[in-house]
Amino acid sequence: MDRNFVANRVETMNESETLAMARKSRELKALGKDIISLSLGEPDFDTPSFIKDAGIRAIQDNHSHYTPVQGYSDLLDAISFKFKRDQGLSYSQKQIVCSNGAKQSIANLCLAVLNPGDEVLVPAPYWVSYREIIRLAGAIPVELNAGHEQNFKVDAHQLEQAIGPKTKMLLFSSPCNPTGAMMTQSELEAWVQVLLKHPSILVVSDEIYELIAFDQPHISIATFQGMYDRTVIVNGMSKGFAMTGWRLGYLAGPVDVIDACLKIQGQLTSAPSSIAQKAAIAGLLAEPALVQFMVDAFKSRRDKMAEAVKSIPGFVLSVPPGAFYLFPDISACLNWSWGGKSVNDAQDFCSLMLEEAGVAMVPGDAFGAPGCIRMSYAADWHILEEAVLRIRKVIEHYHALG
Repeated sequence: MDRNFVANRVETMNESETLAMARKSRELKALGKDIISLSLGEPDFDTPSFIKDAGIRAIQDNHSHYTPVQGYSDLLDAISFKFKRDQGLSYSQKQIVCSNGAKQSIANLCLAVLNPGDEVLVPAPYWVSYREIIRLAGAIPVELNAGHEQNFKVDAHQLEQAIGPKTKMLLFSSPCNPTGAMMTQSELEAWVQVLLKHPSILVVSDEIYELIAFDQPHISIATFQGMYDRTVIVNGMSKGFAMTGWRLGYLAGPVDVIDACLKIQGQLTSAPSSIAQKAAIAGLLAEPALVQFMVDAFKSRRDKMAEAVKSIPGFVLSVPPGAFYLFPDISACLNWSWGGKSVNDAQDFCSLMLEEAGVAMVPGDAFGAPGCIRMSYAADWHILEEAVLRIRKVIEHYHALG
């Protein structure tokens, strides 16, 4: 049959590799396979009780009707309070919009400000959806590559060299998904000195992992002189508050940009869940110490997991200061074969480990970093330890055969 109902924009769009690997893991589990999934970026903790209680109260109090597209007024106030308390930044309600997760926040933003042909600077490694969202908006992602030897952080010289006449936006995350890398005060200052020469570039700082920082403080580029009025901060409740399923993200930035995002959202989804909004208020207004137990657990796992991963033959690792991922370089584990199957790239390696070790990971190609893999350590230590043992066993068996 000569028919094709699917738009070209979808035909050229790549599936999210993290979600694809999670789907494959579920399919194998459904077949009775013993699979350890290190693929999804989701805290393994349940939402803290005081936040759940706020959600339950919201249901009982009949907060079940449409809300303003922007979000409840008291939620906007809570977000404003959080910015002032944690970063010393002042945002009015008109400068904030809440969405169905930070992913929708980014999509709204790109659709609201990018024109076809605009270029967006994306330091790599980057979160998998950045590239596809930018392309969906008709713009062009321009990758700035920083490898293991740079701790996966783009320097100011690279940034300056990449800026061209069509550059409209810089989009980055710190702490970074997938690497866990964090920009320091001096590194951001060097970026700012470059960006001040180019005032037409909108800076988008994805700070969804803000609370999950171990060895250094999180610093927002919006706090630097000259950057507040041209920076949009992306954040949300999923990572730091273990609220992935509640779907509550938000943007804060210049009024004209927020108004444009509101216009987009008003036509696509309207407001996020009224219940999630009320629950989010409880999290945002609470003392950060109430969720510190999760950060402490992640740090303990990071330390143990990093030592274990370093012991895997061929793995090279930079220990990350934030988020809950390890991003080892596995180049030394490529260009070999197993049972007649060639292992030429990280995709092949992850497929092999899923089949032979029962461990699901995400290839670095999806993040703009071929030769690396992303391993989430958002799981109990005994599960993580077993995953590393399985991976090491497969690799050591290959070397024994050689």
